[in-house]
Parts: sequence; structure tokens; C-alpha cells
Amino acid sequence: MKKEVKKILSIILPAFNEEMNIRYACNEISKIMISEQITFELIFVDDGSKDATWESIEKVSKENSFVHGISFSRNFGKEAALIAGLSVSKGECCAVMDCDLQHPPQTLVKMYHLWEEGYEIVEGVKTSRGKESIFHKIAAKSFYQIISRATGIDMSRTSDFKLMDRKVVDCLLIMQEKAMFFRALSSWVGFCKTQVEFDVQQRIAGKTKWSTKSLMKYAVTNITSFSTLPMQMVTGLGIVYLFFAIILFIQTITKYISGAALEGFSTVIILLLLTGSLVMISLGILGYYMAKIYDEVRNRPRYIISKTL
Repeated sequence: MKKEVKKILSIILPAFNEEMNIRYACNEISKIMISEQITFELIFVDDGSKDATWESIEKVSKENSFVHGISFSRNFGKEAALIAGLSVSKGECCAVMDCDLQHPPQTLVKMYHLWEEGYEIVEGVKTSRGKESIFHKIAAKSFYQIISRATGIDMSRTSDFKLMDRKVVDCLLIMQEKAMFFRALSSWVGFCKTQVEFDVQQRIAGKTKWSTKSLMKYAVTNITSFSTLPMQMVTGLGIVYLFFAIILFIQTITKYISGAALEGFSTVIILLLLTGSLVMISLGILGYYMAKIYDEVRNRPRYIISKTL
């Protein structure tokens, strides 16, 4: 009789200035996994932290054989950290979650059992966003509405908290784009998927890295990396402006023929300002896409690893 081989769950935890959360995350996740008899590995990815995050990872790695670590030479961003962790993972399925445990580790158990039932992607969806300022909640809601329309994927409650089968991970790893939008791409690849709801937990220590400013920067970067909608908007604005220009042209010719030509330069000034604004905005959007193309053409690595455990 063949002995059943335990399947490994790889858990990837990007960390940026999270020295106070490393040990707590390791203890909480391992306690739950061991009690549920799930074979697992923890992969911490230090995304160029300025504090003692890497030293904390080294300590827990020496104490626990299931802990592995990657340290970047500088801060390359969360998306790069996720890809780096997935690329070294050995599990038949992989989960990604926040190191501050705002993604509850208890939910991993439910995700794992759903994967055992045959689901290839198990998405963690938020039932609540936790404690945030009203302004930040409005900004986040607006961001997800815009990005859902831009990508054609409902991302109103999505998060980076998800579990994926190895075949899904392999599909993500072969994608060579430098500006990878992980949340959208993990939905874009398809496969059999389901959802698990969770409440965002409070951080045990440290401060969140997600300010309203960083959220806006995240929105611009990922919308342009995953969608051409902004460029299509430029075309739409051009058509709208052409429509108003035709109306004003007809009005001007009519008044000229009737002998009641417009006096002054108010209309001309308004038109010049409007035209100049549209041209500058259009050039800015096109320039941003050209910069993205330039980044891809240079073919620099997504990240540089300085240390591993």
C-alpha cells in the first residue's frame, strides 16, 4: 500500500520595514499549520528594508527549518517581492499574504482545503477594510472602481491574499513584463477559482505603508501597466473637443454672415486654453506609456537578490 505523500503549501510574505512582525507572523502561521497537519514552508522576502527586518528573518530561520528568506539589494516593490517568493517556492500550491497578518492566517486553512477540492485559485475577498480614515476609504473605493472599469475585472474587494495551484504560479512566472499587476494578472490567467471572505485584521506592530499618496501612485502604475484605457480616453477627449469646435465654428460663421460677428478675444482665449490643456494632458499620458515601453525594452531584472537563506 502506497504511503500518501504530503503536499507542501508555500506561503510567501513580502516584508518592508517589518522587523517587529516577523517573529509574530512565523509563530502564528506555524502554530495553525502544525495544528491542522498541513506541510508548509514560509518564505519571507525582505524588500530592501531600512530596519532590522533581515536580522529578524535570519533569527527565525535558524530556529525553524521551514523558514526561508530572500533579501533584495534595495526596495523593488511588493509585486517584485511576490514574484521572487513564488520563483523559489517548492509547494504544489502557494499562498501570498501580508507579513503584518492583516490577512488572517486562519483563513489559509479554508483556502487550502478548497484547493484540495480542486479549485486552482482561491481568492481572499474583503468583507471590511478595517480601521481607515474616511478620506482613505473614499480614495480606495474610487481607485477600485476606476481600475475595475479599466481592466474589465471586478476588483472592488480583491486583495493580494490568495492561494494558487502550481500551474497558476508557473503561468505567472513565465510572464516577462516588468510592471506586473499581480492582483489583475492572477485573475486574467483564468483557471478554476473560488472566493473566501475575510475581515482585515489590525496590525500588531508598526505602521501601514499604504498612505493615500501611495495608493494613487499604485493606481496610476497598475492601470497603465494593465490597460490602454487612458490612451483611449485621449481619443475620446479629442472627439468631444472636435464636436464643440464644429458647433463654435457654425456659430461663428452664422454670426459673421448675419453681420453680428463676435467682439473681443474671450472665445479665442478660452479655446486656446482648452486646446493647450488637452494637448498637454494627452502628451503626458502618451509619454507615460512611452516610459513604460522604455522600461520593458531595457529589459532590466525585476529585482536583485543580495542574500538568501
